[in-house]
Amino acid sequence: MKYKFLLNLFVLSCFFSVLHVNAKNGDWADFNRYEQSNRQLISQPNNGRRVVFMGNSITDNWYRFHPDFFNNNDYIGRGISGQSTYQFLVRFREDVVNLHPVIVVINAATNDVAENTHPYNESYTLGNIKSMVEIAESNGIKVILTSTLPALKFSWNISITDAPKKILSLNAKIKEYTKEKGIPYIDYYKEMVMKGTGALNPSLTKDGVHPTPDGYFIMEKMIKKAITKMLYSEKK
Repeated sequence: MKYKFLLNLFVLSCFFSVLHVNAKNGDWADFNRYEQSNRQLISQPNNGRRVVFMGNSITDNWYRFHPDFFNNNDYIGRGISGQSTYQFLVRFREDVVNLHPVIVVINAATNDVAENTHPYNESYTLGNIKSMVEIAESNGIKVILTSTLPALKFSWNISITDAPKKILSLNAKIKEYTKEKGIPYIDYYKEMVMKGTGALNPSLTKDGVHPTPDGYFIMEKMIKKAITKMLYSEKK
């Protein structure tokens, strides 16, 4: 138990140290994280099947857990741990638009609700998501929006006591927006929530926020089906 506590404390201290260093260096959105790999990717031939996954630690960890899922399908992971939609929006051109993908998959807002960078405001968060959609579409990039994953609480910010309510409300707004726009909405939440609690199903997580391999397998099945359908319709 003591070892687990110390490990969690170390992880959290590293997380906030990274945020501090980025802010101190004027790189609040962490452009540096993917700068070199973006440059390399842009220099390579584009087969017209690139798909960028824009996200936070859930996307970041996904690539680390199962890189073959990305590499074998021309999927490009652009997740950065700890980031909110405010930071997504700032780096969206560098990490999405300039890579000229055919599709961008956006999984967002866990860290908005956790108040990593700003006090939570549902309207602002939804606005950031809408702005990313508008930027993508204006550059000929198709969009798939996904639900924010369920979470009962955040170990790094225990002052947030109503996360399930906020996540449920935001997901309803995102879903409504996708209907208005006629774009796909992938409901990870519905498949991964522990009903009646708003928590991420304990069988799919170890910390209540990030999926285990079993959780990612559920997400992979759902998102790949949506991407394949969109790519097929693109060819027709």
